[in-house]
Amino acid sequence: MSGSLLEVKKKISGVKNTRKITKAMQLVAASKMQRFQKRAIHSRAYTWDLLKILKSNLKEEDSSSIFTEERKSGKTLFVLYTSDKGLCGSLNTKLINCLFRSNKWNDLAENERMLITIGKKSDAYTTNNKIAVEKKFIEIPEKLNNLDAIKVIDSILEIWKKGEAKEVVLISPHYKNSFTTYPVIKSFLPFTNKTIKDTLGVDADLEPKEEENENKFMYFSPSEEQVLERLYEQVIQAMFIQSFLELKASEYSSRMIAMQNATDAADRMINDLKRVYNKARQQSITQQIAELIGASMAMEEST
Repeated sequence: MSGSLLEVKKKISGVKNTRKITKAMQLVAASKMQRFQKRAIHSRAYTWDLLKILKSNLKEEDSSSIFTEERKSGKTLFVLYTSDKGLCGSLNTKLINCLFRSNKWNDLAENERMLITIGKKSDAYTTNNKIAVEKKFIEIPEKLNNLDAIKVIDSILEIWKKGEAKEVVLISPHYKNSFTTYPVIKSFLPFTNKTIKDTLGVDADLEPKEEENENKFMYFSPSEEQVLERLYEQVIQAMFIQSFLELKASEYSSRMIAMQNATDAADRMINDLKRVYNKARQQSITQQIAELIGASMAMEEST
């Protein structure tokens, strides 16, 4: 019986140590989630400001660009966002299934589609399932700066500028709140109003209003066409960063919930093990008392 008690006691100690780890990971994930949530909201406002400049200060007839071309020939380029780390619930599985079980992917022949993966989880999935990948990016820094973003964005825009793709589609999580995230398929290029709303959502306070502006007092240096092209690139870059920040907010939100569930499960397991321990201990004490009484009675009879 003492051996059984010692074994249960070791199990309780082990679960308590695991609980400490899951609790610490839950607190870290909650802290990082709040930081990325704020950054995602701020980047959304920044992108709307760029769009306001785009709409207010450029002539309608000059608004055409290589990024707004609607093409009839070329492949569909899919960009799949996933995290580099696990322990974030079913987030990565949902993102992967969102793409590979979608009609948009399955309705295309293999020679009509291209794939770029971002994150170790999508890279591992495509490798294990022998899915052809055009390019892959792993371990993108969490403190994403413009230089890191440009490396990825340029790889996407290079394919677009060469005319190899007629559409660029992003698969990434949409962060609604701390407990609600879901994967979405968004059109990234060609650049349209639907692209903006798919990526940023509709925000009545941030969305630029239609304003009449004939640019009478606006001077452009370099030319208006170059400014327009650069603005489109900056908006696309801002939308990419926005999607990345939503991915990180969703990742840490899912990890926080997963670690919270693991901590709660550890608490229940500890309580169950304590009941088993107390029951076994009570049985051991009762047995020892019975043995003492039996020995005492035997001694009295012998005398």
